Amino acid sequence: MLTFATAVILLILTPGPGVMTTAGFGAAYGFRPSLRYVLGLFIGTNLVLLTVVSGLAAILMSIPWLRTVLMLVSVSYLLYLAVRIATAGARVAFMEARVPPGITGGVLLQVINPKAYAVNTSLMTGFSYAPEAPVFELASKVLIMNAIWIPIHLAWLWAGVSLHRLDLSERTHHRINVAMALALLGVVALAMWSATRPHHP
Repeated sequence: MLTFATAVILLILTPGPGVMTTAGFGAAYGFRPSLRYVLGLFIGTNLVLLTVVSGLAAILMSIPWLRTVLMLVSVSYLLYLAVRIATAGARVAFMEARVPPGITGGVLLQVINPKAYAVNTSLMTGFSYAPEAPVFELASKVLIMNAIWIPIHLAWLWAGVSLHRLDLSERTHHRINVAMALALLGVVALAMWSATRPHHP
C-alpha cells in the first residue's frame, strides 16, 4: 500500500495538463476564482477513474478513429487553455479572459486529458497489494488517490497564487502567464509525441 501511495504521489506530481493549468490559472487569477476549476478537475479525474475501472476507457481507446478524434479534441482544448492563461490580464489581447474556466472547464479537461487515463490505468491495474480482497483494494486505492490528489493540486494552485500576489509589474505578470502557457504547450507536445510513437510488445 505504501508503494502504491508513493506511485500516486510521483505520478500526480509529474507536470501534466491538470497541474499546469491549475498553477497557471492561480498565477493569472488568484485562489478563489480558480478554486471552482480545481473542483472541476477533481470531479473529472474521478469520472476518468470510473471509466478506467469499468473497462469503458479500454473499449473506447481500442477504436483507432475514436482515439484519434479524442486526441485532436484534447490537444485543441489544451491549446485553448494555454491561450486563456497567456492572455489573462493583458490590456490588449486576442482572447483576453477575466475569469478562469469554472467547474465545467475542469471536468472537460480531465475527460479529454490523456495523462489522466494513463495515470489511472497504471495505478488501478498495477501495484496490487490485496489480491485476495479486490473490493477492499479498489476502495482503498480510490481513497488514497483522492487523499493525495487534493493537497497536491491545492499546493500547485497556491504556488501559482504566490506568483499572482507578488508585487510585480503588469508586464512581468504577463510574462509569467506566457511562460506558464508555454510550459503547458510543452506538455501537449510530449503527449502528442508519446501518442504517435510506435509501441512494441
